[in-house]
Amino acid sequence: MRGVIFDGEQPRVVDDLEVRDPGPGEVLVGIRAAGLCHSDLSVIDGTIPFPVPVVLGHEGAGVVEAVGAGVGHVAPGDHVALSTLANCGACAECDRGRPTMCRKAIGMPGKPFRRGGTELFNFASNSAFAERTVVKAVQAVKIAEDIPLTSAALIGCGVLTGVGAVLNRAKVDRGDSVVVIGAGGIGLNVLQGARIAGASTIVAVDANPAKETVARQFGATHFIDASATGDSAKAVKEILPTGADHAFECVGSTRLIRQAIDLLDRHGQAVLLGVPPATAEASFLVSSMYLDKSILGCRYGSARPQRDIALYARLYREGRLLLDELVTRTYPVEDFAKAADDAHHGRVARGVLTFG
Repeated sequence: MRGVIFDGEQPRVVDDLEVRDPGPGEVLVGIRAAGLCHSDLSVIDGTIPFPVPVVLGHEGAGVVEAVGAGVGHVAPGDHVALSTLANCGACAECDRGRPTMCRKAIGMPGKPFRRGGTELFNFASNSAFAERTVVKAVQAVKIAEDIPLTSAALIGCGVLTGVGAVLNRAKVDRGDSVVVIGAGGIGLNVLQGARIAGASTIVAVDANPAKETVARQFGATHFIDASATGDSAKAVKEILPTGADHAFECVGSTRLIRQAIDLLDRHGQAVLLGVPPATAEASFLVSSMYLDKSILGCRYGSARPQRDIALYARLYREGRLLLDELVTRTYPVEDFAKAADDAHHGRVARGVLTFG
């Protein structure tokens, strides 16, 4: 079968992958569509260290082909969106409703794939850039068949992370002010999360002026072109003179992390979503933090995927959450290199690979 692998040197599209059958508590899914997220590119460029060889992809949707013993919530033929969270469901963190903190769901990649005589790791417990993949049952969330799978694929990472950061981690309330630094795939979902939450002032900041239209479509009330102003922070302060209740950094730049912190009003919180290099360090003015300000990390939108994916799918069907508009372009999996180049250069909000 086809898939995109990374061997530590370069990504390649291959057609001779094999995947094992699902074991107890597992599901075999035929992938129909998979979003290309910057996390996949970060594995390739080394920003995210990961063992190789690996089958890439982690934002997918498809159709259940087989289930292992003990799986009852999905069956062959069901449409599913996949999460990357292979949490155990039995530890203290899972019991508290914090599956993103499950230690069995972090840093424990399996090897369900083979190519020739070599086993390959799965990425993010998912590997959606393969025609078929095996996931834990908890990762497969049944969705309505009328949701296009090219759109549903994006729920499992970009939407869970961006919207979830607003609703679950920051807990943005009605009337709050929000600044979103970076209007890419994650940033757009933060914008629509803020809109759904009822924020009154939502400021998008991006160095690409072409993103203004889509940023406003997703919920921005104001847009600042960081390439046209020498001081985007000053431009934000003209809109929010006392600062923002919430600032989301969606780029992964330590300079912009500092900017997010500096833009906070008293009691404000900066939420870090962009991923800088693993050894990066950021600085901030300590004295400012005593005004009840907070810096929040956020893993995967602090999501509870079985609950949240179903919620976001329902909001989409009600017309309250945008998915189709996130899909800038679809590519056959064979055109992975073109999709990666478009994503790297910011030409797309989200490119989606398809398996025809």
